[in-house]
Amino acid sequence: MSYFAHSPKNGIPPQTYTAHINAVIKRLKEYMPIVAKYGRIDGALLQSLAEASAYRHDLGKLEKENQRVLSGEKSARKLPYHHQDAGVAHYLSDEHFCLIAAVIISAHHKGLPNFRAEGEREERIFRDHDDEVVEKTNMLLPELNRIHDNLVTKGPPVDDLMPKGDVPVFLRLLLSCLVDADHTNTAVNYGNYPQNETTISLRPAARLESLDSYVTKLSDGTDNRDALRREMYNACRNSNIEESISSCDSPVGTGKTTAVMAHLLNQAQKRGLRRIFVVLPFTSIIQQSVRVYRKALVLPGENPEEIVAELHHRADFESEDVRHLSSLWRAPIIVTTAVTFFETLSSKSPSTLRRLHELPGSAVFVDEAHAALPVKLLPIAWHWMNIFADEWSCYWVMASGSLCRFWQIEEIAQSRTAKEIPEIIGVDLRSRLSVFEQKRITYKSDLQPKCIVDFMSWISTIPGPRLIILNTVQTAAVLADAYSNRFGRERTEHLSTALTPKDREDTLERVRNRLKNEDDSDWSLFATSCAEAGLDLSFRNGFRELGALVSLLQAAGRVNRKNKYFDAKMWTFVLAQDNMLKSNPGLQDAAIILRGYFEKSIDIDPKLSTDSMHKEIRLHGVSRVFSKLLTHEENWDFENIEDQFNVIESDTCIAIVDQDFCVRIRNGNADWKELQRNSVQIARYKLKELNIPMIMPDIYQWNLLYNNFLGYMAGIVKLKKFEGEVLII
Repeated sequence: MSYFAHSPKNGIPPQTYTAHINAVIKRLKEYMPIVAKYGRIDGALLQSLAEASAYRHDLGKLEKENQRVLSGEKSARKLPYHHQDAGVAHYLSDEHFCLIAAVIISAHHKGLPNFRAEGEREERIFRDHDDEVVEKTNMLLPELNRIHDNLVTKGPPVDDLMPKGDVPVFLRLLLSCLVDADHTNTAVNYGNYPQNETTISLRPAARLESLDSYVTKLSDGTDNRDALRREMYNACRNSNIEESISSCDSPVGTGKTTAVMAHLLNQAQKRGLRRIFVVLPFTSIIQQSVRVYRKALVLPGENPEEIVAELHHRADFESEDVRHLSSLWRAPIIVTTAVTFFETLSSKSPSTLRRLHELPGSAVFVDEAHAALPVKLLPIAWHWMNIFADEWSCYWVMASGSLCRFWQIEEIAQSRTAKEIPEIIGVDLRSRLSVFEQKRITYKSDLQPKCIVDFMSWISTIPGPRLIILNTVQTAAVLADAYSNRFGRERTEHLSTALTPKDREDTLERVRNRLKNEDDSDWSLFATSCAEAGLDLSFRNGFRELGALVSLLQAAGRVNRKNKYFDAKMWTFVLAQDNMLKSNPGLQDAAIILRGYFEKSIDIDPKLSTDSMHKEIRLHGVSRVFSKLLTHEENWDFENIEDQFNVIESDTCIAIVDQDFCVRIRNGNADWKELQRNSVQIARYKLKELNIPMIMPDIYQWNLLYNNFLGYMAGIVKLKKFEGEVLII
């Protein structure tokens, strides 16, 4: 008799149980030794438990009613019997007891649980919550094991051992290992993933040589600023850091993109690392950085997209039909957002954790580190960074043009001793680099709330080109629409995550070209925070809606970057709220602190960054949130951590704006890279409120107006105008 693990679909026959289990184990044996070697404490245990879990993870699929569905004899949306309970029962039995294997099998579909809640279930711990399923499993287990042993070669013996290092991080990594092997084989079986995937090596020495050549060609070093950039590059490249975490505090326009990458490649060569992550706060910086890295790091004969992966937003899917669209961390160099990166570290969900095992043995560059996370999330993120540094051979660089040394703040350091993080570049060079920042701009404020009409009249009198940074996507779109209607589309640009990555890239290219044309000056770019950090743009004057000090400092980095103007200004302003202009509640505390600096006539300076963050922590008892998250982690309450660790407060989903691409998605003719470039992230509640249709699990088709000026906000602004919520002139 034949037994099956996956049912027939789209003309593909059912996959046998033997083929699936063997393929999962084979895949684990291929990559687990690589992952395990970077585990300084628990690497070998991770490998043995991953293989043990794989052997029995689908044991319950052998139940006869499940087999009727899996063979294709009977059609059903899901298996009638919860198949993971059998593997859990096997590893909780006296004869085969292995608690960690039981936990991982229990979690391989539903995710890691809250351990305190599980402990209260006593003898039913980690078992299915349906009593009938548990009773049926107990009765069938001997027969299921007998069938399994006849189908699959017996695995190695398993010891019931607990990790010596950090347990929550270990469990997330272990689940990642099993789930990735499981999901990848399923995708291969259905023709959605290549049968034989080539692993591309980082080759740090060769890429460093290529980067050296690229940087040498950028300038001849005769200009003082260019000479300092070259010195900055060499200092970073050759810095001899022995610790596992370092920092790079370097002013705007000093070439951190290439200099820190040179440092990481050099460290990767010395430490034997396998991958480099560049973690950025905003999607707009991703495109700029990726363009540079693909020019500088790709070697002859290589495909740039395979060497430098570009991940704009999370694409994680539990459904078997769309798992192949999940974004993975396979490339040797990965450029991604702080949202995607840190929410992966915090996750309990199989589809998200699937990529986590690619992190051990990596160098991680957290650029604009001050803006990577909300303040309340920094303590637990700092905890994870230290665990991956100490136990899983990761090397971290915290960098920014206005670096806030958050690790020196007691509430963030928590139980970890506040440590001195070594600087990549010396005090003398940092001082000389900072000379160019002096008097580059003047910080000004007008904190009297302005309506749309008054605001547009005001900014139009200030010499352009002008950069206007707003606190919400909706405010940026509404003002861009209003300004365009009043002054003309040719005098208005708009940049936010309402645009797809492809359209953002086109907008940025147009903005760059306009900034190069000195005869084209009377225009304004309305943008969200995605334009305030890291972009190589230089405007005549800037405006930033009242928010956080560090955001103002970063936005100022996009104004008069080369000291071309003697009177460039960076304005802080406040808008009058109405039905269309809403405040961002997440910035309330930070805005109070920045307002206080202006009202007390305190000069705006990067040196205020750490003080500003410290004040924000203590305002309204934010430290209680810190302790709560860390307590959940200490109690292994994974569900609570995932629920409360939200870099972006709203629950967002992917919406596709290209109708032809929707058809390709339905037909299975697209991959995750195309999905990233042709979609936007929109709050789930907004999609439901607007009745946007879901075409596949967690993938929506945007059916309102979309254009390359306002993005999906074009449809919302048009709808609000129709409903009479606001008068746009």
